[in-house]
Amino acid sequence: MTEIGLELVTGADELDRFVRWVVTTDMLDPSRYLSGGELVLTGMQWRRAPSDSDTFVAALSKARVAGLAAGDAKYGETPEDIVKACERHRIPLFRVPEQVAFATVIEHVNRNLSTGRAADLTAILDRHRQLVSGGGLDSVLDLIHRNLGTHTWVVSSTGRVVAGPVPELPDSVRTAILGSARLPAVITHEGTAYSLFAVDADGTSRVADWFLVFEGSHREWSEERRALAGELAAVVSLERARHDDRQSAEGRLAQELVELIVSDAKPSEIVSRLELTGLRLADQYLAVAATADSGTVRPGELRAVLREILYGRSPAAGVVDGEAIALVALGDDIGLDDRIHRAIEALEPGLQGARLSVGISGAVDGEGLRGAVEEARYARRMAAERRQPTSVVRHDELATHMLLLASVPDEVRRMFRVRLLDPLSSYDKDNRADLVHTLEAFLEQSGSWSKCAEILHVHVNTLRYRVQRIEELTGRDLSRLEDRVDFFLALALR
Repeated sequence: MTEIGLELVTGADELDRFVRWVVTTDMLDPSRYLSGGELVLTGMQWRRAPSDSDTFVAALSKARVAGLAAGDAKYGETPEDIVKACERHRIPLFRVPEQVAFATVIEHVNRNLSTGRAADLTAILDRHRQLVSGGGLDSVLDLIHRNLGTHTWVVSSTGRVVAGPVPELPDSVRTAILGSARLPAVITHEGTAYSLFAVDADGTSRVADWFLVFEGSHREWSEERRALAGELAAVVSLERARHDDRQSAEGRLAQELVELIVSDAKPSEIVSRLELTGLRLADQYLAVAATADSGTVRPGELRAVLREILYGRSPAAGVVDGEAIALVALGDDIGLDDRIHRAIEALEPGLQGARLSVGISGAVDGEGLRGAVEEARYARRMAAERRQPTSVVRHDELATHMLLLASVPDEVRRMFRVRLLDPLSSYDKDNRADLVHTLEAFLEQSGSWSKCAEILHVHVNTLRYRVQRIEELTGRDLSRLEDRVDFFLALALR
């Protein structure tokens, strides 16, 4: 097929291999979706570091593929680490020039395969064309149904049907996805078998993944049908990536807005940023904060999980210090809290022993966003203290000083904190002292000199000197309850 412009990079002594199939993938380890004899096309999106090349090529070798064709679009040329990996594992490597579309390669391979194999390859080619034309996942799944007679669905981690035919999946099938110990799996509902596949390559991130559900048992499929399922999983993975807003302009602005809110920015500056994020302008907003305490939710995925929980609300979301924070514009939302609860409960089977903690604020106007975020974060910390796999604390469960602080105007809170703590922070910075930490420890021990000195690993006389210096710098008396309360609230506002 010299007319399509592929260039051999390495593996000249391995060119007598028979190409049984063609597969496009950007998974780091696609071996579970390969059955041998495939010509693998890749745009190398899986490559984050040179070491990834050996991982990828080793997986191809294990699956006994016919060869690898790497596109130039991302790097301009084939990286040397990929070439070396193909030489080590004896995989023929071809370069696909940037001007050559993968669809063109697929068409040529298609024409050179037998009629039986060509039928499924045509479906794959049509699938690519439908995606390029903007038909989306529904058109692809409809194409599969028309060609193979199989109903197929894409389902999110909360059981939401992302794409697929009507009628929808039975609830028991959607629940089984997260509850299955291992995927792929087959379950039966009212005499009908359903095959469940993870879109994610290793199927470990149940609470952040999308899933494929096929009507019928995959155990009865031909090798070609299994390969097609793997190809479809790769396509769905790409579509899922398009829904990840972290790299979009609005997503980056949302991250900046969240960071702005937890900083000392003025309310007017926060309000001016709202519309830029794509968040609908409204009279009222609420904030939602979430954390996960295990590797079940991998780095970078917590934000996607929170957006899935809030699906349909188009939240502005970001992550600060490992905590995902989302802002939601409210309209005539009745029962939004209950819908959030149901979505979180749906995630529970996929946590696999980990814990997801969520806090929900009360409704505020645009100038009260910082207070809402603080309220949500405090509620989230309360949720984390509970022992359930999924725990949600709403604003109406809070009855502490944090609820009062959240309702105080931002400028007032900032000035309160500055007047009490800035003299101590400045002294610490200029003298390499530790007065702020000493104050915090002293209040945590309810003013007990011996306990506080023990925790700070200092002599009681040293502690007394530090407290005296705190009182001199601030004009306050730590033996007075009123002044202790003021310091406690100022520390809570940091």
